[in-house]
Amino acid sequence: MNTGALLHYRKLIIEPDEGVEPVVRLIESAKKFIRVKQFTFTHPALLNAVKAAHERGVEVRIMLNPARSSGSRANDEAFAWLQKAGIAVKWSSSRFVVTHEKSMQVDGLFALIATFNFAEKYFTLTRDYGVLIEDAALLEQVAAGFEADWNGSSFVPDATSDIIWSNVNSRRRICDLIDSASRTVEIQHPKLVDAVVLDRLASAVDRGVHVRFLCGGKHGISDYDVLDTFSSLRLLRRVGVRVHRQRNFRLHAKLVIIDREIAQTGSMNLDRSAFDLRRELGVILREPKIVQRLCEIFEHDWESSTSYHAPDPLDQELHLAEENFPHDSDLQHE
Repeated sequence: MNTGALLHYRKLIIEPDEGVEPVVRLIESAKKFIRVKQFTFTHPALLNAVKAAHERGVEVRIMLNPARSSGSRANDEAFAWLQKAGIAVKWSSSRFVVTHEKSMQVDGLFALIATFNFAEKYFTLTRDYGVLIEDAALLEQVAAGFEADWNGSSFVPDATSDIIWSNVNSRRRICDLIDSASRTVEIQHPKLVDAVVLDRLASAVDRGVHVRFLCGGKHGISDYDVLDTFSSLRLLRRVGVRVHRQRNFRLHAKLVIIDREIAQTGSMNLDRSAFDLRRELGVILREPKIVQRLCEIFEHDWESSTSYHAPDPLDQELHLAEENFPHDSDLQHE
């Protein structure tokens, strides 16, 4: 398939349905430069693709997160491998506790903003999304953020842009979207650890908005975050939100849909640290075809899900009994 043609009709990547091949083809399309910023970059096919791009003369720069909040390190081997291949690679900016962003730029023609990491499980096991951005003004914002982090300098994003950033304006922009809803709010997120978002969702119910929240249960949530997430989900049920647990795939996606007309996705969880401490990147989507497709996937996953009553957060025995998928120590929702 011609990759150039691909960009004209596909602006949304659905995982794990499509696997790694769409991202490989995007890398293969590069003629001038590739910029990658990733929380985890270990997939052999993607590492080999950027190496092949470098060898054919494409300028490649890659920024990797050095350590998870737990202190564990996923990127050391890939970092050394990229260095040995002669590729310009840096650890992400020390201005942030964690860089959780998942982005890639190619030739100044498009940027991929994703919920998935560049690691194998996110193309085979988890529900995730990637969006191709081609609008020049949005590309400029993504590029400016990359350059600032590459140089360890500050960056003030355009407050009116549909590109949203942590730790700058992501909480405000997501809450503004929820506040704008007049009919429906549909959320697909693995955790909820932010009282401001919780309050906004309760307020939406108060004004007659139908709210659905598709969560992942306990899977992938740290013991620290499970207390807030379970409590928040229990409170949402009490105010009238329908809460379901994803069953068909492990849930890693981050998606908010407003009135089935606007969607938001990206790297940030609904989480205090994601909003206030980490580097995160997201996008607000208004193109009808993209929003419609995201609505279809949400509905498909909702139909495959089950009603969920989060356990008492203080009852550790219930925590152990409610796992939906086998524990995966590497799949932790930062």
